[in-house]
Amino acid sequence: MAAEPVRVAILDDYQNVAFRFADWSGIKDRLAIDSFPDTTADEDVLAKRLEPYTIICAMRERTKFRASLLDRLPNLRFIATTGPYNAGIDVAHAKTKGIVVSGTSGKGNSTLEHIWALLLATVRYIAVEDARVKASAVPWQVTIPFGLSGRTLGLVGVGRLGAATAKIAKAFGMEVIGWSPNLTPDRAASAGVTYVSSKEELFKISDIVSVHMVLSERTHRMIQAADLALMKPTAFFINTSRGPLVDEPALIEVLKAKRIAGAGLDVFDEEPLPLDHPIRKLYNVTLSPHTGYVSDSNYEAFWGNTVENIAAFLDGRPTRVIQ
Repeated sequence: MAAEPVRVAILDDYQNVAFRFADWSGIKDRLAIDSFPDTTADEDVLAKRLEPYTIICAMRERTKFRASLLDRLPNLRFIATTGPYNAGIDVAHAKTKGIVVSGTSGKGNSTLEHIWALLLATVRYIAVEDARVKASAVPWQVTIPFGLSGRTLGLVGVGRLGAATAKIAKAFGMEVIGWSPNLTPDRAASAGVTYVSSKEELFKISDIVSVHMVLSERTHRMIQAADLALMKPTAFFINTSRGPLVDEPALIEVLKAKRIAGAGLDVFDEEPLPLDHPIRKLYNVTLSPHTGYVSDSNYEAFWGNTVENIAAFLDGRPTRVIQ
């Protein structure tokens, strides 16, 4: 008698890409797959929905697997997450319950590309003028784009992405300064960035502030109303990292009062962004729906690796295990 298929839940696949970008044919006969594209943070709903499943495919950090939820999933044995790590999964607790967590590689420079796409769209008012042209609005031009050459880009975080962002900024003729809680002058210099000694100094000097930090308990809401108040009235704020790094209500108030020129945001406190969220109604903000990591090449790596990880788990040889 053939073995019962292993039950698999694919979560938060908003664009139905799991099967478009990977070949499941080698394992699909061993699986019974259900997809749940609607994200929910309600743990009771999640526990009831996911209770029958042995394998869960997690898309980045869209659904949080805290210890309290893992304790309510008695059949779960394997979480296949996209990306090399997932801060939304309590990996240590999962291990105590015998749940294996595997990640994936990525491909290309999607996030770096998106940082600059969003930054340029924001300071050059691309979305505003696109909407006006399509609406046959007059006059022909209304905005004045903000030139980059000779301006100062302030990086909050000068890790891999921050350093790569700095390199491109210099190609535009920008000055680049950087600060983070652990940044040293030597590390800044190695990234080609001028070190500033305080967050306050960075916010005062910068013409554009761009955030490149990892979200943790220590960095949660590290950017406060007092920091935003230091920005020039002509300055722009860009966040492609994580929404909760910033005091979102404070940022909304700054934008509403037009105390800075504008913002470009790819990330938010709550995602998907609620339909009635006040940030959707602001004129001086350019928004994207957390697509910084999204590209066809990245999805090929994410879902191709996910299929490989599931196959390896089914064969008793888990691979790409997150420790």
